[in-house]
Amino acid sequence: MEPVPLSCLATSLLAVVGLTSPALGQSATTDLGVGVELVLAVDISRSIDPSEQMIQRRGYAAAFRSAEIQKAILFGDMKRIAVTYVEWAGAQSQNVAIPWMLIDSAEAANAFADLIETGSSGPVSRTSISGAIDFSSGLFDGNGFSGLRHVIDVSGDGPNNQGRAVTEARDAAVTRGITINGLPLLTGTGNNGGWSSIPDLDRYYVDCVIGGMGAFSIAVTGWDQFAMAVRHKLVLEIAGGQPLAQDRLVRVAGTAPSDCLVGERLWEERQRSWSE
Repeated sequence: MEPVPLSCLATSLLAVVGLTSPALGQSATTDLGVGVELVLAVDISRSIDPSEQMIQRRGYAAAFRSAEIQKAILFGDMKRIAVTYVEWAGAQSQNVAIPWMLIDSAEAANAFADLIETGSSGPVSRTSISGAIDFSSGLFDGNGFSGLRHVIDVSGDGPNNQGRAVTEARDAAVTRGITINGLPLLTGTGNNGGWSSIPDLDRYYVDCVIGGMGAFSIAVTGWDQFAMAVRHKLVLEIAGGQPLAQDRLVRVAGTAPSDCLVGERLWEERQRSWSE
């Protein structure tokens, strides 16, 4: 039997458990206050194969089922957050897999985890971090919530190679008061000799992708540590904290500033090699 698309399952379960936006008991013109409005923007570009996509979904699901995340939510600002799960690849490839949900209880966190873990996504070509940021920035408008903080959590295994410059998208989001945090994946072909390979993707994320008040990046250097890194990162984002300087999950290699157009240059080189 074919797997059910994640977005369809999200709509069905949201209707059952009543975790829609705006929240129950709120009028359509009153935004519900939450500690943070959080967009989880997850890379599903072709360099991340289906098994790795599943590792990502299971990692996020495990995080929301964890005692650490649930305590951070229930003992944090306003004791509730709003979160949505977005999958992205190329400049025209963004999808809200799970619409905005209110997380104000362990049951709601577990329901969100169930939605993340169920379903499947096919690989999509190209990598547009700028497209993911622009798309995610628009999701805060009219979503039924009023957060003390607006955060986009971007994961990805390669540099921007389509759409406008990633620094332009970052700066536009930061101007709106949005914080962009990074989860660079130093795990797959994009960082092990593929055409889109760049050294020090973690440095690229720090120099070119993240921005805003309290922005930080945590690198994942192996799929076996993905779940732990996601859990640690989400706790910090929910609590409004930052990793410690000595945190072993924070890795920024190299000292030279990144070329924030390196992905676009690699794509142009690939196109020229095809035409020769």
